[in-house]
Amino acid sequence: MDATWLDSNSWLLDIAGKRILVDPWLVGSLVFGNQTWLFKGDHPQPRPIPESVDLILLSQGLEDHAHPPTLEALDRSIPVVGSASAAKVAQGLGYQEVTALNHGDTFNLDQAVTIKAVPGSPVGPTLIENGYVIRDRQTGGSLFYEPHGFHRPDLKQEGPIDVVITPVLDLALPLVGPIIRGQKGALELVDWLDPQIILPTANAGEVSYSGLLISLLKAVGGSSELQAALQEKGLSTRVFSPKVGQSMPLDILPRQVATA
Repeated sequence: MDATWLDSNSWLLDIAGKRILVDPWLVGSLVFGNQTWLFKGDHPQPRPIPESVDLILLSQGLEDHAHPPTLEALDRSIPVVGSASAAKVAQGLGYQEVTALNHGDTFNLDQAVTIKAVPGSPVGPTLIENGYVIRDRQTGGSLFYEPHGFHRPDLKQEGPIDVVITPVLDLALPLVGPIIRGQKGALELVDWLDPQIILPTANAGEVSYSGLLISLLKAVGGSSELQAALQEKGLSTRVFSPKVGQSMPLDILPRQVATA
């Protein structure tokens, strides 16, 4: 299992020989509802489009997860799996094979990888987007992805999980509260899923942000703070510090089977 961070929430996962592109924002600006005064994100230069992608996996329908300019730049014949709102975005852009997963649904990629949708981030008063449990059917290796740090206690049933991709930085807005649950959410996941590795997501690697929202956001925590908290608890989970565009082999140790 390998993972490449493509900045922000974007990842390229290599699992069981399958290349899965997650929440890609690779080209163009990131803007919500064309309101550049409110929020705007930019890469210093467009990121290369990965080759030989077997699946596009989208957790949410918002632009920072289902980024229309990037989806327009990708091959429309690549299968797409996503939340219901993300699937609508892909269908609207002309993708030929789109699967919407409700919570509890599982998608099987070429009998090699399973992807199970679980409850993720709340968006508005009624919509709960997706997190994903991804498993290598041959080796049993497993990964959990949710980009905002929101998850429910019944996720414990999926553990243990080897690799967790989650925010480690708290971001909050005045009067709104947390929009990304980093430190607390990550510690919950370690407690529930016993991961060997945490990969931080939602950080700004090379991208730059501007707009009114940026001046209002309050950020707390980070990778070093989380690693220190884990060590204080006597936990062996490792917090990686990925570099944008660099593939990371995820050396996962076999789980010991408990004996009576």
